[in-house]
Amino acid sequence: MSASVPARLLRAYVRHVPGTLGKARLIGRYLDEHLRTHPVHAAVRLRSGDKVGVTTSDVIQRYQYLFGEWEPNLSAFLRARLRSGDTFIDVGAHRGAFSLLASHAVGPHGRVVAIEPSPQFHDDLTAAATANHRTNIRAVRSAASDTHGTLTLYLEDPANLGHTTAVRPRHAHTAFEVPTAPLADVVSRSELATTRIIKIDVEGAEAAVIRGLLPALSHLRDDAELVVEVTPRLLAKQGESAVGIIDSLHEHGFHAYTLTNDYDPATYPRAMRRPQPPVRCTKTPEDMTDLVFSRINTDRLTLGR
Repeated sequence: MSASVPARLLRAYVRHVPGTLGKARLIGRYLDEHLRTHPVHAAVRLRSGDKVGVTTSDVIQRYQYLFGEWEPNLSAFLRARLRSGDTFIDVGAHRGAFSLLASHAVGPHGRVVAIEPSPQFHDDLTAAATANHRTNIRAVRSAASDTHGTLTLYLEDPANLGHTTAVRPRHAHTAFEVPTAPLADVVSRSELATTRIIKIDVEGAEAAVIRGLLPALSHLRDDAELVVEVTPRLLAKQGESAVGIIDSLHEHGFHAYTLTNDYDPATYPRAMRRPQPPVRCTKTPEDMTDLVFSRINTDRLTLGR
Protein backbone atom coordinates (compact mmCIF):
# COMPACT_ATOMS: atom_id res chain seq x y z
CA MET A 1 0.00 0.00 0.00
CA SER A 2 1.27 3.48 -0.80
CA ALA A 3 1.05 6.41 1.62
CA SER A 4 -1.89 8.81 1.55
CA VAL A 5 -1.29 12.25 0.04
CA PRO A 6 -1.22 14.02 3.46
CA ALA A 7 1.20 11.42 4.83
CA ARG A 8 3.48 11.78 1.80
CA LEU A 9 3.52 15.55 2.11
CA LEU A 10 4.21 15.52 5.84
CA ARG A 11 6.89 12.88 5.45
CA ALA A 12 8.54 15.02 2.73
CA TYR A 13 8.54 17.99 5.11
CA VAL A 14 10.01 15.95 7.98
CA ARG A 15 12.67 14.35 5.85
CA HIS A 16 13.74 17.03 3.39
CA VAL A 17 13.03 20.50 4.79
CA PRO A 18 15.99 21.89 6.78
CA GLY A 19 15.59 22.59 10.49
CA THR A 20 13.32 21.03 13.10
CA LEU A 21 10.38 23.47 13.28
CA GLY A 22 7.15 21.61 14.04
CA LYS A 23 8.60 18.23 13.13
CA ALA A 24 8.40 16.65 16.58
CA ARG A 25 4.72 17.56 16.84
CA LEU A 26 3.90 16.19 13.37
CA ILE A 27 5.69 12.94 14.07
CA GLY A 28 4.41 12.41 17.61
CA ARG A 29 0.80 13.39 16.97
CA TYR A 30 0.21 11.90 13.56
CA LEU A 31 2.88 10.38 11.32
CA ASP A 32 4.33 7.66 13.54
CA GLU A 33 0.98 6.15 14.54
CA HIS A 34 -0.53 6.61 11.08
CA LEU A 35 2.34 4.78 9.36
CA ARG A 36 2.19 2.01 11.95
CA THR A 37 -1.54 1.39 11.56
CA HIS A 38 -1.68 2.12 7.80
CA PRO A 39 1.46 0.31 6.62
CA VAL A 40 3.28 1.69 3.60
CA HIS A 41 5.36 -0.62 1.41
CA ALA A 42 8.01 1.38 -0.38
CA ALA A 43 11.59 1.53 -1.57
CA VAL A 44 13.42 4.30 0.26
CA ARG A 45 16.87 5.80 0.05
CA LEU A 46 18.84 5.80 3.29
CA ARG A 47 21.19 8.59 4.34
CA SER A 48 24.02 6.27 3.32
CA GLY A 49 22.72 6.44 -0.25
CA ASP A 50 21.54 2.84 -0.29
CA LYS A 51 18.05 1.95 -1.44
CA VAL A 52 16.06 -0.60 0.61
CA GLY A 53 12.51 -1.88 0.75
CA VAL A 54 10.50 -1.08 3.87
CA THR A 55 7.12 -1.84 5.44
CA THR A 56 6.20 0.80 7.99
CA SER A 57 4.32 -1.48 10.39
CA ASP A 58 7.80 -2.39 11.71
CA VAL A 59 9.43 0.29 13.85
CA ILE A 60 12.92 0.16 12.31
CA GLN A 61 11.59 0.25 8.76
CA ARG A 62 9.14 3.01 9.69
CA TYR A 63 11.97 5.20 10.97
CA GLN A 64 13.99 4.46 7.85
CA TYR A 65 11.00 5.57 5.78
CA LEU A 66 10.60 8.77 7.80
CA PHE A 67 14.23 9.72 8.36
CA GLY A 68 16.44 7.49 6.20
CA GLU A 69 18.19 6.39 9.39
CA TRP A 70 17.93 4.23 12.48
CA GLU A 71 19.48 5.32 15.80
CA PRO A 72 21.01 8.67 14.74
CA ASN A 73 23.47 8.98 17.64
CA LEU A 74 24.94 5.55 16.97
CA SER A 75 24.96 6.23 13.23
CA ALA A 76 26.89 9.46 13.80
CA PHE A 77 29.36 7.68 16.08
CA LEU A 78 30.02 5.00 13.46
CA ARG A 79 30.51 7.56 10.69
CA ALA A 80 32.94 9.51 12.86
CA ARG A 81 34.96 6.48 13.94
CA LEU A 82 35.19 4.26 10.88
CA ARG A 83 37.82 4.96 8.21
CA SER A 84 38.87 3.47 4.89
CA GLY A 85 40.39 0.02 5.34
CA ASP A 86 38.77 -0.66 8.74
CA THR A 87 36.70 -3.71 9.61
CA PHE A 88 33.27 -3.37 11.21
CA ILE A 89 31.69 -6.40 12.90
CA ASP A 90 27.91 -6.17 13.11
CA VAL A 91 26.58 -8.75 15.59
CA GLY A 92 22.82 -8.88 15.29
CA ALA A 93 22.88 -7.13 11.92
CA HIS A 94 19.12 -7.48 11.37
CA ARG A 95 18.30 -6.19 7.85
CA GLY A 96 21.64 -4.41 7.53
CA ALA A 97 21.04 -0.75 8.49
CA PHE A 98 24.44 -0.40 10.16
CA SER A 99 26.21 -2.84 7.85
CA LEU A 100 25.28 -0.71 4.86
CA LEU A 101 26.33 2.49 6.63
CA ALA A 102 29.66 0.94 7.63
CA SER A 103 30.22 -0.48 4.14
CA HIS A 104 30.47 3.07 2.81
CA ALA A 105 32.60 4.29 5.73
CA VAL A 106 35.26 1.55 5.45
CA GLY A 107 35.44 1.77 1.66
CA PRO A 108 36.39 -0.86 -0.91
CA HIS A 109 39.53 -1.84 1.03
CA GLY A 110 37.63 -2.30 4.29
CA ARG A 111 35.34 -5.11 5.42
CA VAL A 112 32.01 -5.57 7.11
CA VAL A 113 31.15 -8.86 8.81
CA ALA A 114 27.36 -8.95 9.25
CA ILE A 115 26.28 -11.68 11.66
CA GLU A 116 22.54 -12.38 11.62
CA PRO A 117 20.84 -15.67 12.60
CA SER A 118 17.31 -15.02 11.30
CA PRO A 119 16.92 -16.58 7.84
CA GLN A 120 14.55 -13.81 6.74
CA PHE A 121 16.71 -10.95 8.02
CA HIS A 122 19.83 -12.60 6.60
CA ASP A 123 18.16 -12.85 3.19
CA ASP A 124 16.97 -9.23 3.40
CA LEU A 125 20.48 -8.11 4.32
CA THR A 126 22.21 -10.01 1.51
CA ALA A 127 19.59 -8.82 -1.00
CA ALA A 128 20.17 -5.20 0.05
CA ALA A 129 23.94 -5.62 -0.16
CA THR A 130 23.66 -7.11 -3.65
CA ALA A 131 21.16 -4.54 -4.91
CA ASN A 132 23.38 -1.69 -3.69
CA HIS A 133 26.63 -3.26 -4.94
CA ARG A 134 28.09 -3.49 -1.44
CA THR A 135 30.78 -6.06 -2.22
CA ASN A 136 32.71 -5.58 1.05
CA ILE A 137 29.96 -7.12 3.25
CA ARG A 138 30.38 -10.74 4.36
CA ALA A 139 27.10 -12.04 5.78
CA VAL A 140 27.14 -14.91 8.29
CA ARG A 141 23.88 -16.72 9.14
CA SER A 142 24.58 -17.65 12.75
CA ALA A 143 23.95 -16.43 16.27
CA ALA A 144 27.05 -15.32 18.15
CA SER A 145 27.33 -16.96 21.57
CA ASP A 146 29.89 -18.62 23.86
CA THR A 147 29.37 -22.17 22.52
CA HIS A 148 28.78 -24.09 19.32
CA GLY A 149 25.24 -25.47 19.12
CA THR A 150 21.69 -24.38 18.40
CA LEU A 151 19.42 -21.79 19.95
CA THR A 152 15.70 -21.06 19.78
CA LEU A 153 14.81 -17.46 18.97
CA TYR A 154 11.40 -15.90 19.60
CA LEU A 155 9.59 -12.99 18.00
CA GLU A 156 7.07 -11.48 20.40
CA ASP A 157 5.76 -8.52 18.43
CA PRO A 158 5.63 -8.47 14.60
CA ALA A 159 5.51 -4.66 14.81
CA ASN A 160 9.06 -4.74 16.25
CA LEU A 161 11.00 -7.26 14.21
CA GLY A 162 14.25 -6.13 15.78
CA HIS A 163 13.16 -7.57 19.12
CA THR A 164 13.90 -11.18 18.26
CA THR A 165 15.30 -12.78 21.39
CA ALA A 166 16.52 -16.04 22.90
CA VAL A 167 14.61 -15.26 26.10
CA ARG A 168 11.17 -16.84 25.71
CA PRO A 169 8.43 -14.19 26.08
CA ARG A 170 5.05 -14.87 27.66
CA HIS A 171 3.45 -14.89 24.21
CA ALA A 172 5.62 -15.74 21.19
CA HIS A 173 4.43 -14.79 17.72
CA THR A 174 6.94 -17.13 16.04
CA ALA A 175 9.91 -19.27 17.08
CA PHE A 176 12.76 -20.83 15.11
CA GLU A 177 16.10 -22.54 15.73
CA VAL A 178 19.45 -21.13 14.64
CA PRO A 179 23.09 -22.28 14.84
CA THR A 180 25.41 -20.65 17.38
CA ALA A 181 29.17 -20.11 17.47
CA PRO A 182 31.62 -18.02 19.52
CA LEU A 183 32.46 -14.72 17.85
CA ALA A 184 36.15 -15.61 18.04
CA ASP A 185 35.41 -18.54 15.70
CA VAL A 186 33.15 -16.64 13.30
CA VAL A 187 35.53 -13.77 12.54
CA SER A 188 38.90 -14.49 10.90
CA ARG A 189 42.21 -13.47 12.44
CA SER A 190 42.82 -10.97 9.61
CA GLU A 191 39.39 -9.43 10.16
CA LEU A 192 40.02 -9.12 13.89
CA ALA A 193 43.38 -7.47 13.27
CA THR A 194 41.74 -4.63 11.33
CA THR A 195 38.55 -4.32 13.40
CA ARG A 196 37.75 -0.79 14.52
CA ILE A 197 34.25 -1.33 15.94
CA ILE A 198 32.24 -4.36 17.04
CA LYS A 199 28.52 -3.60 17.42
CA ILE A 200 26.51 -6.12 19.50
CA ASP A 201 22.71 -5.90 19.51
CA VAL A 202 21.31 -9.31 20.41
CA GLU A 203 18.30 -8.67 22.66
CA GLY A 204 19.45 -10.27 25.91
CA ALA A 205 22.20 -12.59 24.63
CA GLU A 206 24.95 -9.98 24.97
CA ALA A 207 26.65 -11.61 27.98
CA ALA A 208 27.16 -14.88 26.06
CA VAL A 209 28.43 -12.97 23.02
CA ILE A 210 30.98 -11.13 25.16
CA ARG A 211 32.20 -14.42 26.70
CA GLY A 212 32.68 -15.83 23.22
CA LEU A 213 34.60 -12.71 22.23
CA LEU A 214 36.99 -12.56 25.20
CA PRO A 215 39.61 -14.93 23.69
CA ALA A 216 39.82 -12.64 20.64
CA LEU A 217 40.25 -9.32 22.48
CA SER A 218 44.04 -9.61 22.48
CA HIS A 219 43.99 -9.75 18.67
CA LEU A 220 42.17 -6.41 18.33
CA ARG A 221 43.78 -3.09 17.56
CA ASP A 222 44.53 -0.79 20.49
CA ASP A 223 41.88 1.65 19.25
CA ALA A 224 39.18 -1.00 18.73
CA GLU A 225 35.87 -0.18 20.42
CA LEU A 226 32.68 -2.10 21.19
CA VAL A 227 29.10 -0.84 21.09
CA VAL A 228 26.87 -3.13 23.14
CA GLU A 229 23.14 -2.77 23.68
CA VAL A 230 22.54 -4.10 27.19
CA THR A 231 19.06 -5.23 28.24
CA PRO A 232 19.06 -5.60 32.05
CA ARG A 233 15.57 -7.14 32.24
CA LEU A 234 16.39 -9.93 29.79
CA LEU A 235 19.87 -10.44 31.23
CA ALA A 236 18.40 -10.91 34.73
CA LYS A 237 16.11 -13.69 33.47
CA GLN A 238 19.26 -15.63 32.55
CA GLY A 239 21.18 -14.92 35.75
CA GLU A 240 23.31 -12.33 33.96
CA SER A 241 23.71 -8.57 34.48
CA ALA A 242 24.92 -5.40 32.85
CA VAL A 243 27.40 -5.06 35.71
CA GLY A 244 28.89 -8.42 34.79
CA ILE A 245 29.45 -7.25 31.21
CA ILE A 246 30.93 -3.91 32.30
CA ASP A 247 33.26 -5.57 34.83
CA SER A 248 34.35 -8.28 32.39
CA LEU A 249 35.38 -5.77 29.74
CA HIS A 250 36.93 -3.43 32.32
CA GLU A 251 39.27 -6.28 33.30
CA HIS A 252 40.47 -6.22 29.68
CA GLY A 253 41.12 -2.47 29.75
CA PHE A 254 37.81 -1.13 28.40
CA HIS A 255 35.95 1.80 29.95
CA ALA A 256 32.16 2.10 29.62
CA TYR A 257 30.35 5.08 28.09
CA THR A 258 26.63 5.69 27.65
CA LEU A 259 25.39 6.54 24.17
CA THR A 260 21.98 8.23 24.13
CA ASN A 261 19.45 6.14 22.22
CA ASP A 262 15.92 7.53 22.41
CA TYR A 263 13.39 5.42 20.51
CA ASP A 264 10.87 8.27 20.47
CA PRO A 265 10.69 9.28 16.78
CA ALA A 266 9.90 12.86 17.75
CA THR A 267 13.51 13.19 18.98
CA TYR A 268 15.03 12.10 15.67
CA PRO A 269 15.10 15.42 13.76
CA ARG A 270 17.09 17.11 16.55
CA ALA A 271 19.35 14.09 17.13
CA MET A 272 20.15 13.88 13.43
CA ARG A 273 20.97 17.58 13.38
CA ARG A 274 23.04 17.52 16.59
CA PRO A 275 24.08 13.96 17.51
CA GLN A 276 25.22 13.36 21.07
CA PRO A 277 28.61 11.74 21.85
CA PRO A 278 29.07 8.90 24.35
CA VAL A 279 29.63 10.06 27.96
CA ARG A 280 31.22 8.15 30.83
CA CYS A 281 28.85 5.58 32.34
CA THR A 282 28.54 6.54 36.01
CA LYS A 283 25.66 4.31 37.10
CA THR A 284 24.51 0.80 36.38
CA PRO A 285 21.99 0.74 33.50
CA GLU A 286 18.52 -0.25 34.65
CA ASP A 287 16.83 -0.02 31.24
CA MET A 288 17.89 -0.94 27.71
CA THR A 289 21.04 1.11 27.07
CA ASP A 290 23.69 1.44 24.39
CA LEU A 291 27.16 1.26 25.93
CA VAL A 292 30.40 2.08 24.14
CA PHE A 293 33.49 0.31 25.46
CA SER A 294 36.79 2.01 24.72
CA ARG A 295 40.36 1.83 26.00
CA ILE A 296 40.28 5.64 26.08
CA ASN A 297 39.77 6.93 29.62
CA THR A 298 37.99 10.30 29.56
CA ASP A 299 34.71 11.94 30.51
CA ARG A 300 33.26 11.81 26.98
CA LEU A 301 34.29 10.37 23.66
CA THR A 302 34.43 12.79 20.80
CA LEU A 303 32.60 12.17 17.55
CA GLY A 304 35.93 11.79 15.79
CA ARG A 305 38.98 9.61 15.57
